[in-house]
Amino acid sequence: MSLSLDLLLAFALFAFVTSVTPGPNNMMLLASGVNFGFGRTIPHMLGISVGFFLLVLGVGFGLGSAFKAWPLLYTILRYVGAAYLLYLAWKIATSGPASDSDKSRGEPLGFFGAALFQWVNPKAWIMAIGAITTYTPMQGYFTNVVVISAVFALINLPSVGIWAGFGSLLRNVLRHPLRLRVFNGVMAFLLVASLYPLFVNH
Repeated sequence: MSLSLDLLLAFALFAFVTSVTPGPNNMMLLASGVNFGFGRTIPHMLGISVGFFLLVLGVGFGLGSAFKAWPLLYTILRYVGAAYLLYLAWKIATSGPASDSDKSRGEPLGFFGAALFQWVNPKAWIMAIGAITTYTPMQGYFTNVVVISAVFALINLPSVGIWAGFGSLLRNVLRHPLRLRVFNGVMAFLLVASLYPLFVNH
């Protein structure tokens, strides 16, 4: 079995659906779009796609097997991810007013922070493992892993960008400090709630 056009199209649909549906990345991008605008959120978006590309490559080239061999590594990753998610939730909850000129009240997550976050993002791991185990044929495996990783990243970028764009459209609605505080509180709560599958799916 090789990576046929039909399989690639099926994978593209999988990549779009998993990328555009709610998860930690998209909730953070929505909040960033509201608080900082689309332009200042672009490095965050690019970091997600590049970090995810490297994650899928890592899973394809044996990182998933390493976790099976040494379960303690995955347990450590789970708790590091939980701690980082709580930190990001706190940053969202305490974000300042939606003003382009007010940078003293916080900064959006940058490229490297977003890229590194993929390695502790439970949804990203599920997506990466699903892509490799379901859509990567063994014939020509090395090339297929690279193609699957690249296609996933290319589809992921505009998909997550939708959330940042929607957030930026909400800026005027949420410019009132009380509305923004409520919105950020809800986003922080949802980000913390996303930890649930991290601990129930051992």
